[in-house]
Amino acid sequence: MTFLQRIFGRGQSAVQSPDRIETAPLDPSTIEGAALSDRILVGASQSTGVERAHNEDALFSLIGSSSGEAAVPDFGLFVVADGMGGHRSGEVASAISVRAVAQRLAKDTLLRLFESDDFLDGQPLQDQVRKALQEANNSVVSRVPGGGTTLTAALMLGNQMTIGHVGDSRAYALTNGQAKVLTRDHSLVKRLEELGQLTEAEAATHPQRNVLYKAIGQGANLEVDVFTHPVPRNGFLLICSDGLWGVVPEAEILRIAWSSEHPQAACDELVRAANSAGGPDNITVIMVYFPPA
Repeated sequence: MTFLQRIFGRGQSAVQSPDRIETAPLDPSTIEGAALSDRILVGASQSTGVERAHNEDALFSLIGSSSGEAAVPDFGLFVVADGMGGHRSGEVASAISVRAVAQRLAKDTLLRLFESDDFLDGQPLQDQVRKALQEANNSVVSRVPGGGTTLTAALMLGNQMTIGHVGDSRAYALTNGQAKVLTRDHSLVKRLEELGQLTEAEAATHPQRNVLYKAIGQGANLEVDVFTHPVPRNGFLLICSDGLWGVVPEAEILRIAWSSEHPQAACDELVRAANSAGGPDNITVIMVYFPPA
């Protein structure tokens, strides 16, 4: 049964996680009955993984809508960070960066939606996202010496999403049976692949595939990738750490996304798939479904 069949009410099934998997899903009771084809739906899950002792990932997910004469566009903010560094520095760095980005973008963009009708006219949203990630970088540099983190954030307003990115966590658009990577990995092997010195298959198994040349907290004057992309109508936005995409093939990610009854169930199942594949790293997943226009 496909995702679209499920959201029209043709059956539901519960997803059970093995005891060995530590997930942090949303409360299923909060999403019961919410699966309507004209709504944006969100899920999020995390796991420490099988091989790691503690979780260095962090996430933030917020979505809102309004109706009436003074309605604002649908809006959302979705952030995933994958920390790195010894002595628990990674988890502190990821938490600080996610908190800093969420605070800055909520204050400078989302709350301002309610201040005036013409807020979206001429507002440099890419500049706001870039500034938020750079401020997160400064906070980590000053507060967590030796720590660092990836960070991928998507700010959604109406039919557009502005994405800021550093590191090798990823944002995907899942549409029309395809998984399109929207972000660019800031990793050594990805750079070697771009230069033609490694094939995609060689990069996937390279011993230095987790070595990054750019990350939050690794120095001042950080340059971040920022771009705008249409929301994937009748499809999904997926943001995840490499604990997912590094072990679960894209074909399996697509299958799970479209066969699950809700993005929350899909996130739980993706976490379970990553752990079943060995769970070598922390796993963080946010999935957002966008209905047809």
